Amino acid sequence: MTPDADGRQTIRLRALRIFNAIVRLGSVTGAARAQGLSQPAASRLLAQLERDVGFELFHRDRGRLMLTADGLLLHQEVERALDNVDRVQSLARDISDFRVGHLRLVAPPSFLEAILPDMIERFLEQYPQVHVSIDSHGVEVAKAMIASRTVNAGFVKLPHNRADLRTETVLVSESACVLPVGHPLAAQETVAAADMRGVPLILLGQGQRFRAQVEAAFADAGVVPRVKVETHTIASACALASRGVGVAIVNERLAKAYVREGTVLRRFTPGIRHEYGFATSASSGPDRLAEAFLGVVRANLRSEPEI
Repeated sequence: MTPDADGRQTIRLRALRIFNAIVRLGSVTGAARAQGLSQPAASRLLAQLERDVGFELFHRDRGRLMLTADGLLLHQEVERALDNVDRVQSLARDISDFRVGHLRLVAPPSFLEAILPDMIERFLEQYPQVHVSIDSHGVEVAKAMIASRTVNAGFVKLPHNRADLRTETVLVSESACVLPVGHPLAAQETVAAADMRGVPLILLGQGQRFRAQVEAAFADAGVVPRVKVETHTIASACALASRGVGVAIVNERLAKAYVREGTVLRRFTPGIRHEYGFATSASSGPDRLAEAFLGVVRANLRSEPEI
C-alpha cells in the first residue's frame, strides 16, 4: 500500500466494501461470506482499514459490533462513494457492451437517403441502446467537424485535402446517366459523351471536381454540352430526369435510391469514378462506436451487387 501526498496510506476499495458489509450485516463472518472472503481475510482488511484511517471503526457491545461515532461518520460517506463506484462500473459495462452511447455522424445529403438508412437500421439491430445523430453540411464544414471531433465520424469524398483525417475507402462507384425509359439513349447499355450531342443535360456540382471531369469528357469527345439545368443534389437531378427535363449525369450508386418508375440508369462513358471514405479524426485514438459502425458499413457496402 502506497502513501498519498500527506503521507497517509491509500485506502483500498476492497477494505471499504468489507467495512460497508459489516455495517449492513452486523458481523465479520456474514460480511466475509457476502464478499466471497474467508473470515480471517475480512478481519485483516478491517484491521488494515482502521490503521489507514487512524481511528477505531467499531466497538463490541454484548458480542455485537457497533459503529463508533467516527465510524458512523465515515460510513455515511463510504456508502455514497461505493454507490458512485458501482454506478461507474455499471456504466463501464454498458459502454463496453454498447448498451449506452451516442454516435454522431456527418454525411453528404445524398448519403442520407441512398446509403445511411440501411446501415443505421442494421447497426441499431446490433446495438439498440445506442442513440444516433446524423448531420449534413457542405464538404469543408463536414471535414472540419470530423477533424475536430464534433462528430464521431463521417463520409467524405476522396481524395481529400486534409492531413487531420483518417479515412478508409468504403464506396467506389462509376457515373451513370438517368433518363426516361422511352428516351432513344435508353436502348443502349452505355451512354458515351459523344452520344449526347444536342441532348438536354442536368448537371451537378458547378465548381466541383466531378463537374470538371464531366466537362472534360465532353470536350474530349468534341461535344459542347447542352446544359438545361444545374443542381446540387442527386435527388433533384433524378426527379428532373424523370419528368423528361433532360438526361442527368450522376454517381451511379447514390442514384439508385432516387431512380423512379419510368426512368433507367445507363453507365456513362468514359468512366468517371467516385470514391468515398469513412473518416475519423487523426488526432484521436480508436473510437469504439465509430469502429462498430464502420464494421456495419463494410459488410453492407461490400455485399451489394452492381447494377
